[in-house]
Amino acid sequence: MKRIAGAYISFFLAGMMMISCNSSAEKDILPVDSMKVVMWDMLKADEWYVHLTRKDSTLKKQREDIRLYEQVFLIHGITREQYYKSYRYYETHPVKFKQLLDSVDQLASREKQNWEHISR
Repeated sequence: MKRIAGAYISFFLAGMMMISCNSSAEKDILPVDSMKVVMWDMLKADEWYVHLTRKDSTLKKQREDIRLYEQVFLIHGITREQYYKSYRYYETHPVKFKQLLDSVDQLASREKQNWEHISR
């Protein structure tokens, strides 16, 4: 009986440790609402970089893309490490990653509708 009680206590403590480790690891992760805006800006920076390098291929050697990414991080008040740590976290959690990508897609659709409304 003591073994069974000891096993239950061990499983309980192991579970509590896993929960506390996950919550401390997740505290450094950008929430979906913040991450979606940063990702959307990163996608736009990428598109701008492609546009620029079509006109001037020397920008590839100057690593203009890195400069654009750093501007996005600065605008959002985050570091490169925070962004990539968050991105890797979402990649390893498929349900949350899908939620993030769906949020980015919705944000893109809303922005497209706003531009279409303005251009009329």
